[in-house]
This record gives sequence, C-alpha cells and structure tokens, in this order.
Amino acid sequence: MSSDAREWVWEHSSSRGTARLVLLSIADRVTDEQCVSWASLTSLAKRTRASVSTVREAIGRLVDDGELEQLDDLTGPQRSTVYRLPLAAKAVTQALRDQQEDSDAASPDESETTFTLRISALRRCGIRPREVPESPARVRKPAVPETGRSRRKPAPRRTGNRHSDVPETGTQNRSEPELNRRYSSSGAAVTSAAEWQVNPATHAWTRQQGHLDRLGEEGLHAADAKWRLHRADLKPRSSDAWAADWRAWVAREHPPARRGLYGVPDSGHRPARGMTRTEAHQAALLAALEEPTGTE
Repeated sequence: MSSDAREWVWEHSSSRGTARLVLLSIADRVTDEQCVSWASLTSLAKRTRASVSTVREAIGRLVDDGELEQLDDLTGPQRSTVYRLPLAAKAVTQALRDQQEDSDAASPDESETTFTLRISALRRCGIRPREVPESPARVRKPAVPETGRSRRKPAPRRTGNRHSDVPETGTQNRSEPELNRRYSSSGAAVTSAAEWQVNPATHAWTRQQGHLDRLGEEGLHAADAKWRLHRADLKPRSSDAWAADWRAWVAREHPPARRGLYGVPDSGHRPARGMTRTEAHQAALLAALEEPTGTE
C-alpha cells in the first residue's frame, strides 16, 4: 500500500519543495489502505537532507493544506509521531471499491471510513494508542515499599537511667569538676587547698596585675607552694574563696632575694628581668656596700 500512497503524492499532491519530500517520506512507510505511518523529525530531516526546523515548518504547511494529519492519540516505535494521509486514504479506499466484483454491495459510509481506524492492524506496524498517565489523585502509594522495610517511624533510643524510680541526675552534680566531690550545706562546691587548682582566670590576673613579671615563673611557683603549705590545715572552701585568698597571698609576696649588680663597675651583669627601676637601684647600693674598699 505504500506504493499507492506514494503514487497519490506524485500525481495529486499540491505540495512543493521540502514539504513534498517530507510527504513522500511519510507515505513510504504506509502499510495498508488506512494510509497511517510513523516518523520522527530526526529521521525526516535525515531523509530530506533538511534541518529539523525546516521539516517542522513543512509538516505545518501540509497539515494546513489538509494533506496530512497528526494523530496525537497514537504513538509509533520509539515514541515517534504518527501521521495519516487523509486524501490518499480516501483515494485508495475508492480504488479498492472499484475493484470489488459486486459493485452493488453495501459499502461503509465515506465519513466513517475516513475517521475510523483499525487499531489491531496498526499494532502489527508498531503503532499503538498512547498511554495516558493516571491523575495524581488516583495514584495510590504502595502499602509496602520496594525494599520490603516498614516506613514506620523508628522508636526513639533510650537514654539515661532505665529505672523510673531513680532520678537521672543522681546524687552527683556532673557540672562540677571531678576533684570537687564534697558539697557544703548551701550546695556550693568546696575543696581543700591542696586540691584547688589555679584556673585560667586567676593566672591571667597575675599577668594583668604585673605579679608574674615581678615574681617570675619560679617565684610564682614558690609563692604557690608556700600558700598551700600554710593553708593545708584549713577547712575546705569554695573555689572562689580559695582564688581570692590565693590572689591576696601573691599580692603580698616579695620577689626572691637577688644580688643585683646593676651599676657596679666591671660586673658585667644587668638587672634581672622583672625588677623595677627602684629595686634595681636598691640592689646596686647593697652590692656597693658589700664591695671591699681597701680602707678596712
């Protein structure tokens, strides 16, 4: 039947140029008297040696002239577009009637022949009705997912104490350091002087007040050891109380005795680091008094 469709295009079609080549390419795939064929824009462009946009414009002109129909409710192989040559189908059907032996036999109505398609015959050519997706309202979620696992929300993990009759906080306040294990009646953490540690804030205070420069690291450690020795027998106190007492002790502590030789001729020494100008002069005077003068 493709030859009859091509013959009609050659003899009766009014198309020209690329539109005529496109119509011939579509007619070349017609299989029966229904004159239904399928083709993609890419294949038509390859056959006609034209661009896809040119082929699309040619199809639009053929549809406007009534020589081609685009059947949107059908789809071809690889989801290609399905076309129908209505005028060619009418001519082919008329030719088949004329060839019947009994010319008086009842024939189907012309309009019914034009618009009624035999889908069973088209399926043999790979043409089938286009599948219409279901509306979102009708789509139901599967009861069980593909993985086979339940979508139920998992139970929360149990944390803390499993026994309901014992409080989670217990008797120990976990916010306090481990070394402060004793508590006063007021609830404040207390500890002994030996267990108390110099915190970063107290250490920063010694630097800001100049005690670190005045005493030096060794002098500061000596003052700390002396303070702990004198406070060993006292009752436990809170960390803030020990920090205040420790600061007062360090503020009253004198720097370690130095035999400064500042200003002494040929001594080759300089004032120790951390000494003030007054302390350096005092050390120099003491050193000068201890030097032999030869008049003794």
